[in-house]
This record gives sequence, C-alpha cells and structure tokens, in this order.
Amino acid sequence: MKKQSSVWPKIRKFLNDIHLWAGLISGIIVLIVCFTGTVYVFNQEIRESSTPNLYKVSIGNEKKSITEMYNIVQEKSNGNISSVKVPYDTGKSYSFIVKKKEEKAKEADKKHQKASGKKEKAGEGPPKGPQRGNPYFINPYNGEVLGDLQGTKTTTTEFMQKMFSLHRWLLLDKIEEPIFENLENRKLGSYITGTATILFTLGVISGIIIWVPARIKSWKQGLRIKFSGNWKRTNHDLHNTLGFYSCILLFFMGITGPQWSFEWYRNGLRKFLGTYEAPDTPKPTPLKSVYTIDAKTLNYEDFLAIADKELNYKGDYNLTFPNDSVDVVQITKTKIGFFAPAAGDKLTLDQYSGQVLEKDIFKQKPFNERVSLSIKALHLGDIYGTFSKILYFIACLIATSLPVTGVLIWINKIKKKPKGKKKEQKEVASSTI
Repeated sequence: MKKQSSVWPKIRKFLNDIHLWAGLISGIIVLIVCFTGTVYVFNQEIRESSTPNLYKVSIGNEKKSITEMYNIVQEKSNGNISSVKVPYDTGKSYSFIVKKKEEKAKEADKKHQKASGKKEKAGEGPPKGPQRGNPYFINPYNGEVLGDLQGTKTTTTEFMQKMFSLHRWLLLDKIEEPIFENLENRKLGSYITGTATILFTLGVISGIIIWVPARIKSWKQGLRIKFSGNWKRTNHDLHNTLGFYSCILLFFMGITGPQWSFEWYRNGLRKFLGTYEAPDTPKPTPLKSVYTIDAKTLNYEDFLAIADKELNYKGDYNLTFPNDSVDVVQITKTKIGFFAPAAGDKLTLDQYSGQVLEKDIFKQKPFNERVSLSIKALHLGDIYGTFSKILYFIACLIATSLPVTGVLIWINKIKKKPKGKKKEQKEVASSTI
C-alpha cells in the first residue's frame, strides 16, 4: 500500500504538468477555436434563418417534375448539375448543385491524380466530396429560381464565413502575402489550430485521469459547484466540474479536429480504425447501367418511389444524376427529426430499369467503418441531429471558459498568499488546472 501510495503522487504530478503546459501553450488558440466552434454548431440553422427567401416556399397544388426543374436551373446557371436535394418538408425549396466548367476540370484532374497514385498535400484537408458546388434553390411549385448560395450575400452569411475561417485558419487565409516563404497562410493557420487541438485533447485526457482518483471518494462534492465560497473556490469548481461534465464531448471534438490539419494524423486515425486505404489500393469496378439502343431513362420521381419502398422512413433525399449513358443513379436518404442521425443510407440504381444494384445501409456496416464515416459528424456535433447539437453547443461554451478558469487557477497557485490564508492556499494548491 505504501509503494502504491508513493507512486500515484509522481504520476499525478506528471499529469498535472502535462495538463498545465498543454493548457498554457494552447490556451489563446483553444479559446478562439472553441468560441467559433460554439457559434458554428448551428451554422445551417443560422444561415437558413438569415436567408428564408432561399429555403422556404409557399405550398402550392402540384409540384413540377425534377426534370422540368433541372432544365430551368441549367438554363439559369449555364453550368453542370450534379445532384438535387429533395426535402421531406413540403414547405422547403429544392436545391440543385451546380458546378462550373472550371470546377469540373479541377475535379477531373483530382481524380486523375488519385488514380495515378499521387498523394494529397499535407494541410489541404480530406478529399472534397462529389457534392461540392454552388447550390441553386428553386420553388418546386412554380419553377422560380430563388437564387444561389454563392451569389446571395448577407451580413449573417459573411459573419459565419469569417467564423469558419477563424476556426480553421485563424483568418490567415485572408492575408494574401505569405507570412513564411513556401508555406501557404491557410496551411500555416491549419497547422496552428491543429497543434493547439492536439494539446487541448491531451489536456482533456490528463484532466479526467487526475479528476477521477481525486474525486472517487467524494464524488458528490466533485460534481457540484460551490458558489457560496470565495471566487477562487468557485473558479476552481467551474473548471473541474464543468470540465468533467463535458469531457466526453470535448474528447470527441479534440480527437477528430486535427485530421483536417495533418495528413499523418488523418491517416493514423484511419489506420487505428482499420479503414485506411493506401493510394495504390485497387479500386472496385464501378457499377454500370445496362444500356440498349432503345433504352429510356426512368423519371426521377420513379427513382424516389423505388427509394421509398427500399428505405421506408421519413427523410430528405439527395439524388445524384448519371454522367453518361452507362452511369448509375445514386440516392442518399437521411432521417429527419430531433434525434435524427447524420449518417444516411445509399441506393445505387440502374438508370433504365430502376433495378437496385447496391444497397448501402449505414447501421449494417461494421462498427469501425461507422465510426470512420462519422468523424465529421462527431466533430461538428450533428451526429444525432438537433439533440446532439444542443449538447455540443453547451460543451463548446464550457470549452471556451476552460482556458480562462485554468489560467486563473495557475495564477493563484504561483501568487504569494498572506500568512493568514495558509489553509486556503493549501486547498487551492492541491487542485488541478
């Protein structure tokens, strides 16, 4: 027992040092990242409320067909349409993803690089998905194009863009001249926030390890904030107790964030989960539609009807249009509701017969694949819809306060106390940051 009791203080001091210096080094950056993350949790809801003219429509008698809307948007945008989002809510607009010719060229070049085995440069973040482009919103009842996202600028949308830039790159992407030669400012900002997030995660892990043994005998006291004491005691409780309540969500935020900053981290995370694929890994043969001379593509509403039978629940659809005569139609469906998961189910259909060529159900995947595919949702907080967003919002608020309360605890530790307050000094000195 004596040997065990003599070892723990050394471990505790080591963990305290990690917790202290990780917090002090990353404190200001973590405060910025967590504050902007708090604002960005409800990004989509804020954007929709600031531009209701794009998202909301008056319900009419009959909707136009997707083909009719496709032709209207194509004529209006003069671009290439890749997909359409079909909302379950009848009072919402349809959004068509439009890619300009230069975007298509860049995407083709990226696919070529991937096929040739070229690695993605560090700091560029994960590969962009096929849904990138400019959304054009259309009223499904009268066919009116309501506008496009890139062409609609409001004070709120510009503010949210700056919040995102501050969160990811500390606004360094707004500086044209490179701060360091041969290093893009965007990458520099990404490296700084990524490093600070790693230190923050170390702080979360070390903090909870320190907290549990110290509070296991007096756990009730450790879960309460004593507002009746002096401000030092209250500040100590705010840091430790709120940190404990939010530690699981803060861990998820911290462990997933650096993958957008470092390629080595992203690959390491995938290797840990068992989902990493080397660049030279052979790709599966893409599915094709059976084409004949007299073949005619089904109406897109027919594909949605097939999806309704295969995926029998309420949800929003995302329909990807075929690129050529042998390409397939892909439909992704995501559930709606307060507890709706972010992950969707996918169907791959023959564009002529409507035959289901592949059915990809998220909950049927192995656990490690589900986690790997949920990394973005785990970081953003929408993994379980509005419910998890509210929890993440609260956790981000707490995370924003931790650098402040932690520094105050540290200052109180190193500050000389009057002789008459030895008891209080001893109590504060035994606490963690």
